[in-house]
Amino acid sequence: MTRLLLGCIADDFTGATDLANNLVRAGMRTVQAIGVPDAPFAGEAECVVIALKSRTIAASDAVAQSLAALRWLQAQGARQIYFKYCSTFDSTPRGNIGPVAEALMDALGCDFTIATPAFPDNGRAVFKGHLFVGDVLLNESGMQNHPLTPMTDANLVRVLQAQCRRRVGLIDHAVVARGAEAVRARIAALRADGVGLAVVDALSNDDLLRLGPALADLPLLTAGSGVAIALPANFGLSPSPQAAALPAPGGLQAVLSGSCSLATNRQVRYAIQAGMPAFALDPLRLARQADAGEDIAEDALAWATPVLARGNGPLLVYSSADPDAVKATQGALGVDAAGALVERAIAAIARALVARGVRQLVVAGGETSGAVVQALGIGQLRIGAQIDPGVPWCHAHAQVVGEAGEPIDADLHIALKSGNFGGDDFFTRAFACAAA
Repeated sequence: MTRLLLGCIADDFTGATDLANNLVRAGMRTVQAIGVPDAPFAGEAECVVIALKSRTIAASDAVAQSLAALRWLQAQGARQIYFKYCSTFDSTPRGNIGPVAEALMDALGCDFTIATPAFPDNGRAVFKGHLFVGDVLLNESGMQNHPLTPMTDANLVRVLQAQCRRRVGLIDHAVVARGAEAVRARIAALRADGVGLAVVDALSNDDLLRLGPALADLPLLTAGSGVAIALPANFGLSPSPQAAALPAPGGLQAVLSGSCSLATNRQVRYAIQAGMPAFALDPLRLARQADAGEDIAEDALAWATPVLARGNGPLLVYSSADPDAVKATQGALGVDAAGALVERAIAAIARALVARGVRQLVVAGGETSGAVVQALGIGQLRIGAQIDPGVPWCHAHAQVVGEAGEPIDADLHIALKSGNFGGDDFFTRAFACAAA
């Protein structure tokens, strides 16, 4: 049995891929598991990232799933555990970041860990405990309008303290700038003062690289994906092209977008303006079809079938919309019902597109990615090269049913994009990166 160096637990599927991407870039061979595996790990990798769909579920359920992931990783001999959450630190108002972090601490018997969603490559910086997205505070970045996890406070110490029993402190930038020894001294002082978790400032990758060595002896880390760039070196690893090697891509191409973030809305507009064939899902029509017992994927597939037959490049199916349109839909259908309906439709579309020959698939949105991966029967992702910070191409085996009812096992290249990640041209550029 392969003994893992690092075992990771991520609270959504795109976040898991984001973390795995940074580890691979730093030279750590990494596999992403969809849910807790039901057998020992038999692959060749130094790290397994277990992708859960726990960000917006009840805190007690998130804790239970995370502890199950921890037990599996411990059984594989993981030397350090990493709980990964979003770089915008969003979850439900009472968690789930704090409850999961403390449950993992209790299970590991550790009295201290850090918390930092800093990811400078994607414009996420923490200063004096406040999270910035680009040049603005988190609560001014558009995240205040997130349909599932709105964030209205940029003070991470305050946000995390509201979710935790333990005291929450701060390791500020002045300490991080002085290097690993200063960070270790600050950790010792916080521990002596009864602090159990500390938010850590980081403005640049240099800050994260200075921080990394100070974290080598902590049993548990909690963070976004940024800190991952500094961890493989703690295990004697260095960047290597072999860590990101994947088979050559082929087959038809498609983009499925369920995210309503500002970044994804820009990417949808850019793709359409660039001439990518596009089909917009209407959640209200989906609801009427569902109530009538009709196939909610039928309209999109009727449109997509001749587009795929032409084989001229990727197509786009999207439900992305601006905040006012999202609120109107949620008002008519309910927040949870609207999201679940779109996820179900896109999952069904994904199955049908793969059955029709799509072998390169970009999925935008954390909840959407989770629904698609599960619908395709994907159990494991091999992490490849980066498209944009936080988003790599991955290789997986998908299992779907063809139009005649025949089982189809498909080798698939898939990119799972967090809604807030990627440049405006991401959807068009992703496929060029796959072919490079």
